[in-house]
Amino acid sequence: MNKVIISGMDTSKLPNLSGNDLENMLRRIKNGENDLRPEFVKCNLRLVLSVIQRFSRRSEEVDDLFQVGCIGLLKAIDNFDFKYQVKFSTYAVPMIIGEMRRYLRDNHPLRVSRSLRDLAYKALAAKNDLVIKLDREPTIDEIAAAIEVPSENVAFAMDAIQDPVSMFEPVYNESGDSIFVMDQISDKSMDNEKWVEDLSLRQGMDKLNPREKMILYMRFFKGKTQVEVANEIGISQAQVSRLEKTALKNMRRHIE
Repeated sequence: MNKVIISGMDTSKLPNLSGNDLENMLRRIKNGENDLRPEFVKCNLRLVLSVIQRFSRRSEEVDDLFQVGCIGLLKAIDNFDFKYQVKFSTYAVPMIIGEMRRYLRDNHPLRVSRSLRDLAYKALAAKNDLVIKLDREPTIDEIAAAIEVPSENVAFAMDAIQDPVSMFEPVYNESGDSIFVMDQISDKSMDNEKWVEDLSLRQGMDKLNPREKMILYMRFFKGKTQVEVANEIGISQAQVSRLEKTALKNMRRHIE
């Protein structure tokens, strides 16, 4: 989100005119001086960039969002009327947001019904309004009340538009050691006796030092997350991850 180069454009070199200069340029464009349009667009690209930052999406979509936002900006230029008695930016930002929302809705990696997507974006808009009004994150019940929809429908719709996350998505890095989503998930269904017998790991476990043995027991026999293990034995999660990987490597060497 903090890239300087977007779609081949150095955003640090964009022109920055005063509000009066921009208004005069737009009036001239509306009077037929279309040769000023490219310069006016460049002067307003920061509006597109500011809207992009509102969308917490995957980084590879930023260039696409930028181009879609520019379409919204061009539509705003074409449709703006000074009779509205508002600043161009006030008019343009909702147009840009609308184009980006349509793009994200139509290009979501999971197929979600249009009605469900529309409900989700309605809920997100209400959430943004409530954040400003309440000066805090609103609850699902408060969002549901604002748009007069059952809470469970709102929760389901907002979950439906979330991007899927790989189990191997890194969530934290320390000194080259990565912690993945799968490291955060506990499994209460493990049968430790069967697990040890099936994989013939008891002999390998005996070769580990007490701390390594404790970590593997808590992680794989008790089904605890790395965070839970770290809190219980008083070390960082990154240390748990590092010790776990070392212990598994040692066990594999002894077994093989």
